[in-house]
Parts: sequence; structure tokens; C-alpha cells
Amino acid sequence: MAEFCTEFKVSRSTLYEWLAKGLAPRHAKLPNGQLRFSRSDIEKWYGSCEAAA
Repeated sequence: MAEFCTEFKVSRSTLYEWLAKGLAPRHAKLPNGQLRFSRSDIEKWYGSCEAAA
């Protein structure tokens, strides 16, 4: 999650907002509560953001 926020220059609170609104990339929630994003899901998500812009 920290790497995602750093790469896309967004705050953790912005990412949580995107997650709540269903705007974030697909992710997996681990048993310890951490979120994991796959690179392929991030790339698909980012491509869809560019198309909408």
C-alpha cells in the first residue's frame, strides 16, 4: 500500500477513499489486514483511468 501511494503520489487517506468508492485497483486483503495490489491489476486500472480522462 505504501509503495502504491508513493508511486502514484497519493496519500493513504486518498487511497482509502478510492477503496471505499470502488475506484481503486483490484486488491487482496491478507489475514493480517494488509492490502496487496498485483502489478497487472494496477496497470489495467491505470489504463482505464487514462481512457476516462
